Amino acid sequence: MQATHLQKQNPGELLAFYNTVRAYTEELCAPLETEDYIPQPTVDVSPPKWNIAHTTWFFEEMILKKFVENYRVFDANFGFLFNSYYNSIGERTTRDHRGDLSRPTVKQVFAYRAYVDEKMRDFLAADLSAEARELVVLGLNHEQQHQELFLTDLKYTLSCNPLFPVYKKDFALVEKSEKTENSESASPDFIEINEGIYEIGFAGEGFHFDNELGRHKVFLHDFSISRNLVTNREYLEFIEDGGYQNFRFWHAEGWDWINQNAVDAPLYWTKKDGVNFNYTLAGLREVKLDAPVCHVSFYEAAAFAEWKGARLPTEFEWETANEKFDWGLRWEWTNSAYLPYPNFTKPPGAVGEYNGKFMINQMVLRGASVATPTNHSRPTYRNFFHPQLRWQFNGIRLAK
Repeated sequence: MQATHLQKQNPGELLAFYNTVRAYTEELCAPLETEDYIPQPTVDVSPPKWNIAHTTWFFEEMILKKFVENYRVFDANFGFLFNSYYNSIGERTTRDHRGDLSRPTVKQVFAYRAYVDEKMRDFLAADLSAEARELVVLGLNHEQQHQELFLTDLKYTLSCNPLFPVYKKDFALVEKSEKTENSESASPDFIEINEGIYEIGFAGEGFHFDNELGRHKVFLHDFSISRNLVTNREYLEFIEDGGYQNFRFWHAEGWDWINQNAVDAPLYWTKKDGVNFNYTLAGLREVKLDAPVCHVSFYEAAAFAEWKGARLPTEFEWETANEKFDWGLRWEWTNSAYLPYPNFTKPPGAVGEYNGKFMINQMVLRGASVATPTNHSRPTYRNFFHPQLRWQFNGIRLAK
């Protein structure tokens, strides 16, 4: 993980970045009631209380304990409670039991955040080593990842409530459509990319994760890629044409998955009196047909592409074509397994567990989504999830 641009800035700029990120997390918490902070209906989502405590733990564990002499932890038990997956740091609460933690209370967790913020602000006022600054920037990007998880996890949790509760009345993120000038353009639906050798991976200055390195060359054959994301209207045609009932469109694992789980539409969709609705953070609302389809698994994305006579792009095709279209409404599934680039190396210490150990049995998504914090993503950013997962704001772009 690199933070070269911030290593060259003055301490005030890094402190401002810290304050902005930390304040946005608490802004996301503002609409919640105390009861909203605890439920965990499935292993794949974490409760809001755990998310906001874990991001605070990261600064305490990775930075304050390492660089501040005689630092006194807020609570010795919090290391066990709020460690996520860092084996090198020690034992931790199992992932599926994060919602069992009625104590510490929400009030205590916010006191923890305030305590660590005070210590971090004192720390950031001093001259920092390059290593310390780099870890601070990593911690802030880590918190931005959890801000997105805060929303996606919360949406899933609230969707399990039969009352379909509203988080914020103006927060139906899935209804945001692509730019009018993009969708109504007279340009062809598919952009042609010529055969050739292209460079992939991060280059230059600025923050990036280790999995975006090392930059390398790939050979691509001629291909074309869709100018626009697949819409709900298009996906509904797939549903109504029996797409979920025709095994010919599905990977074998995907076919097993939809049948074992009775999947017949994107996550959060429900039909009432012949009308399709979907749950949003603004409550249950009618599906907007011209918005990009959302909350689909890799299996569903691949099946739709097969039905359409197309395919999903590889992550290398996606990155090469990235400058040709608007992105940021959906994390876009690619047909690439999550694997290391040539010359990829894990950083030493606990941060070496950040990405490398997850490079197995997962698929790459590219871009960003309507829930991604501003300026958090970049064209080389590599997101990754297991192929059946749908709770993120995932969508589809086709290639040929």
